[in-house]
Amino acid sequence: MKAPEFTLASIYDNGNVSLNDYHGTPLLITFWVSWCPDCQRDIPMKDHLYKSMDKDRLKMLLINVSGREYDQKNALTYYEKEKISIPSLQDIGTKVYDAYQCMSVPTTFLLNKEHNIVARFNDKSTFQNIVKELGKVL
Repeated sequence: MKAPEFTLASIYDNGNVSLNDYHGTPLLITFWVSWCPDCQRDIPMKDHLYKSMDKDRLKMLLINVSGREYDQKNALTYYEKEKISIPSLQDIGTKVYDAYQCMSVPTTFLLNKEHNIVARFNDKSTFQNIVKELGKVL
């Protein structure tokens, strides 16, 4: 299945980022919210991977689901407090979250170079399972 296209503002500097900006590169996308305990465990592990990996072979994006946040300021506060390096975008309410048919956070999608969805991971998936699946696109 082809990943739904999107263009969203960066959570940090309001610059726009499009899925198409990453065409030709595998991509790991995670939908998250700041108040979620599972997200608070998941995102730092992914950020550690992001800091140590070859960013020419795999790109990573976070998408904050603003429509599920209690206060949008919490997302930026969490992002800065935890010193997250992965670029994070801000969903328009739940528009992109819904387009990807997410049911929970965190939800992670692994896309190949053509941006077909190769794997989907819900809030019960382990970080080890996600890393294991990266071999499908690298």
